[in-house]
Amino acid sequence: MEAAAERSAGAGAAATAAPESGGGGAGERRSRFRRICVYCGSAKGRKASYQDAAVELGKELVERGIDLVYGGGSIGLMGLVSHAVHDGGRHVIGVIPKSLMPREVTGEPVGEVRAVSGMHERKAEMARFADAFIALPGGYGTLEELLEVITWAQLGIHKKPLLNIYQVGLLNVDGFYDPFLSFIDMAVSEGFIAEDARRIIISAPTARELVLKLEEYVPEYEVGLVWDDQMPHSFAPDLETRITSS
Repeated sequence: MEAAAERSAGAGAAATAAPESGGGGAGERRSRFRRICVYCGSAKGRKASYQDAAVELGKELVERGIDLVYGGGSIGLMGLVSHAVHDGGRHVIGVIPKSLMPREVTGEPVGEVRAVSGMHERKAEMARFADAFIALPGGYGTLEELLEVITWAQLGIHKKPLLNIYQVGLLNVDGFYDPFLSFIDMAVSEGFIAEDARRIIISAPTARELVLKLEEYVPEYEVGLVWDDQMPHSFAPDLETRITSS
């Protein structure tokens, strides 16, 4: 099994649109998703291609009428993707622990910023708002968020009742995630990950290809578990602190 092998995209994007929660131009394409959660670094990375990919992903979300959920920072790849979506007229929800705000939020906040108490609450809130998940290049934090949401998908914790699918996408810019995918494939071959669970992860080298794959994805993994709650924690809809800019 080759880590870099990409599953071919189908003939066309899904035609059924989810209700929109933000603005948008008359020429935007319709999507099955209302919001996509994007995990990415608070650094920009050494390659300009990482930064370009963040901007292109933001533009692709705008074109498809999809709002953004992300980690709330205004620096690094987080800042680039959030500004691209916000500048395109879509709604942006940033979820960030209060302790990280002085480090990762500079200037005016973009869109709606929800301040939470800690990292666990941040991840649960991001997942609660999102219909699918995409990881751009990033470091420890991005990988931790990515692996947790893959695990939740495997266990059926964030299975979306309207979509009935598990969707986790890797934006594999310049092969950034090739070593990660090789590790996953090794874990499959060694019997630690089921082959059908491997198919939870979708990857593509460009934003357009990846979002198209997510739109067309047909689930091949069955959980067979029933959870009392969709999320591992229960939070009130209105969090303690919310900062909104126009």
